[in-house]
Amino acid sequence: MNITYYGHSCFGVEVNGKHLLFDPFITPNELAKDIDATAVKADYILISHGHEDHVADAVSIAKRTGAQVICTWEIHVWLNKQGITNTHPMNIGGKSKFDFGNVKCVVAVHSSSLPDGSNGGNPMGFIIESTQGNFYFAGDTALTYDMKLIGNYRNVNFAFLPIGDTFTMGIDNAIIAAEFINCRTIIGMHYDTFGPITIDKKEAVKKFDRAGNELLLFNVGETKTFKVTEGAMVNG
Repeated sequence: MNITYYGHSCFGVEVNGKHLLFDPFITPNELAKDIDATAVKADYILISHGHEDHVADAVSIAKRTGAQVICTWEIHVWLNKQGITNTHPMNIGGKSKFDFGNVKCVVAVHSSSLPDGSNGGNPMGFIIESTQGNFYFAGDTALTYDMKLIGNYRNVNFAFLPIGDTFTMGIDNAIIAAEFINCRTIIGMHYDTFGPITIDKKEAVKKFDRAGNELLLFNVGETKTFKVTEGAMVNG
């Protein structure tokens, strides 16, 4: 899998030749000023919830690429009103099969409203299962005991977890979340974009290391390739 970081919680993940784009927030993000949103690839756009810092570029990228948008029913309705009809609405607990693999929607404890103030439905996270490996995209969430269900019933090779605190869980709770989901390789997100979510990155990496986990913090625009070999992930 090729993973590209576009800033904040926006990642592109290439799975089985398909480009998955999560929570597109690029053009309003000062930290992503060198990213050209009009060049970002997407066959699918997955939206965890409706806040502007997760949907700002969703409409423009969906119109340009024709990508199918996977989201809650409420976000699906909002997108349809803006001319985006290639949508696949889901809800927590649901699972759907796509040509790249399966998507399972799981609990995220947060809030969700759309930029126009309308209801965004319940926030959620995604578990992606594919022949190239499985991963968990938590979206914006607090630490929740429901994460233990992921560790008990899913095999997750790596996970995207929010670590910025204030609006989501912070470093200490993310370490507990890694234990709950039984995953040692964590990619941090939702940090440094705004003042209230600025973190000490070196200390964060050290804390994860002391807990026996690996915290990966991408530079904006950086791409890494991961291969799952015999249940372990290697960076190559």
